Amino acid sequence: MTTRAGKRKKKRLYLVLTSMTVLVLAVGLVLTALQDSISLFVDPTELKERNFADGQRIRLGGLVAEESFSKDADGLTYHFDITDGAETVSVVYKGSLPDLFREGQGVVVEGSINQHGPFVATEVLAKHDENYMPKEVVDSLKKRGVFRHAEEEESI
Repeated sequence: MTTRAGKRKKKRLYLVLTSMTVLVLAVGLVLTALQDSISLFVDPTELKERNFADGQRIRLGGLVAEESFSKDADGLTYHFDITDGAETVSVVYKGSLPDLFREGQGVVVEGSINQHGPFVATEVLAKHDENYMPKEVVDSLKKRGVFRHAEEEESI
């Protein structure tokens, strides 16, 4: 014969187990839904070293290589290279570039890997003043010995 206290403990246990199961399923569904929209940040060297799947979305950061910028006749398609000093990646972008976009400046592009052609960018982010560049880009360029802050250059 089961006591009243035993029945309550059993109900509480079922409630806790059911709640935990629902929570695990909800977290799993959220992570699955976000998996396609998560963008990793890499520099050109990491992009070449790591084996990314064709079509995978990432953020690529570095400096716009000097003398690499060109515009197609349609006026909306741009071609340029992004470098970290060690490696260079060709990028194609269709749309409007930020006003501050120029060669030799820091940039982050978001888009997808194309193993058989240039990186296909869907968004281009340029720095907004001389002293700002995304932390990931600065760290990557410093690691490769390419980045020097404007204040450091003035003291030389």
